[in-house]
Amino acid sequence: MSPRMKKIVIGGLVTGIVAFGAAQLVPVKGIGSNPPERFKIDAPPEVDAILRRACFDCHSNETRWPLYSRIAPGSWLMARDVTKGRQHLNLSKWDEADEEERVLDMENMWEQVEAGEMPKWFYVYPMHLAARLSDADKATLKAWVDAAKAKGKAKADGDEKPSDQPDKDK
Repeated sequence: MSPRMKKIVIGGLVTGIVAFGAAQLVPVKGIGSNPPERFKIDAPPEVDAILRRACFDCHSNETRWPLYSRIAPGSWLMARDVTKGRQHLNLSKWDEADEEERVLDMENMWEQVEAGEMPKWFYVYPMHLAARLSDADKATLKAWVDAAKAKGKAKADGDEKPSDQPDKDK
């Protein structure tokens, strides 16, 4: 390697190290802390386990903040992803939504899982392999969503009965 090339390589390395160090000084709001709101999802234990494993880091106030979430530029990306995820769906705030909204959220959640859009590939690979959804996981989620839809439909059908007609079940 020529002396000129060595200077360029060393200069590039020094510049990279200084830039990396300076990036660590940029504060990232919200990293390492979570809002206090929590909502216990009314779901079977197997569904709760799937949601906690594959969804809660971005879609709840129960985000696990690993060490790399404090190192730029990963901290910037993770803060952005968690903020966006909570804006789209925050399972910790489901108590603020009525049952109809929750069912709609569940349907939207299932559509994105079915289409392969969730969980995001860049979340799963390479750092969160446990968040991958197996076919069995998907079937479990689908059954949960279908049961919620059926329950909501049955409740809506019961509410749509004209009030002047007697209840035949009595």
